[in-house]
Amino acid sequence: MDRRTVITGLGILTPIGNNVKTFWENLTTGKSGIGPVTHFDASNFSTRIVGEIKDFDPLRFIDRKQMKRMDPFCQYGVVSAAQAMEDSGIELEKENIARIGAIVASGIGGLTTWEEQHKRLLEKGPSRISPFFIPSMIVNTVAGSIAIRFGIKGPNFAVSSACASAGHAIGEASMTIKTGKADIMLAGGSEATITPLALGGFCVMRAISVRNDEPEKASRPFDRERDGFVMSEGAGIIVLEELEHAKARGAHIYCELLGYGASNDAFHITAPDEEGKGAELCMRAAIEDAKLDYEDIEYINAHGTSTPLNDKIETKAIKSLFKDHAKKLLVSSNKSMIGHMLGASSASELIATILTIKNSVIPPTINYEFPDPECDLDYVPNQAREKSINVAISNSFGFGGHNVTLALRKFNG
Repeated sequence: MDRRTVITGLGILTPIGNNVKTFWENLTTGKSGIGPVTHFDASNFSTRIVGEIKDFDPLRFIDRKQMKRMDPFCQYGVVSAAQAMEDSGIELEKENIARIGAIVASGIGGLTTWEEQHKRLLEKGPSRISPFFIPSMIVNTVAGSIAIRFGIKGPNFAVSSACASAGHAIGEASMTIKTGKADIMLAGGSEATITPLALGGFCVMRAISVRNDEPEKASRPFDRERDGFVMSEGAGIIVLEELEHAKARGAHIYCELLGYGASNDAFHITAPDEEGKGAELCMRAAIEDAKLDYEDIEYINAHGTSTPLNDKIETKAIKSLFKDHAKKLLVSSNKSMIGHMLGASSASELIATILTIKNSVIPPTINYEFPDPECDLDYVPNQAREKSINVAISNSFGFGGHNVTLALRKFNG
């Protein structure tokens, strides 16, 4: 018998909300979370705008001593996981902890810690490096910390594939359940890279928007005047559960995760394949894995970065795969409001897609002012749209040519 995977818990931290309720309210009302950098003095950077987490207080979920030993990306991930577990209603004392695991991604990991400790090395010498430097920095520390936090002893590891990272983590977690290696998995991603080194690195790549005077209008996916993405931070964690296990405990089920597709462009280390064939391959793989027809798809939560290349190539891939049905699809980009959360973006966007299915509301693509003839689909411009969605997919594409698509379906019992 096929083991089916459903989603029973959500946790999130983004520039527009530190919990699911606030995130969804702001997402559907078109609120931008983009503003000036406050984490450090960015006055001499070409880009001085980002999407920062605001009013973050981890102490409800993490004690002060532990918090001091965690890089912000680990704090974000653990807090989001705690939210998701609380939302799921799972009573761990009633569960087989060896059948619960976590796969949590990050594109970069503990860069704040890395920069702090490198400065300490240069100024004070190697003996003054913190003994917590390595475990604070490494990408797998979030998954490990979640296991310690909840005492769960099932499959536990990290994934890192740039901006596709969290999507791969969630897809692999669903496969872990499908193949019978676990009954419950926490999966998603976390990122905290608003640091001088990361911002400077993206600036010299000329990959990010320089619309410094209008930060709230800087991220404008599919708009003709787009000039680059806006870097942001945050985390998203979901609880995936085997269907019969979820039903047996009377869990609230958001929707079903039906399909997982992954591919690589095999083209360039940063630029997407000009014909969009890698993106097309992973969308096709997810739809085939879900045993769906192309016409079943009603909504696409797009990667939609607001870069000149990505948006037109993602559009081209959608049109190539869906043919005439592409014109009937609704497509929108959450990055217009929350910016690009890098390795965590797939998780936040999948959560938005889950909530779209649950609430029958499609978040808009804000800042869509000037149509681009190469981007000619229905991007749900500027205002949310009420519509019942039964089946949706979410796309994420990363540096290195990594592509991932996840397919979701409304759960009807």
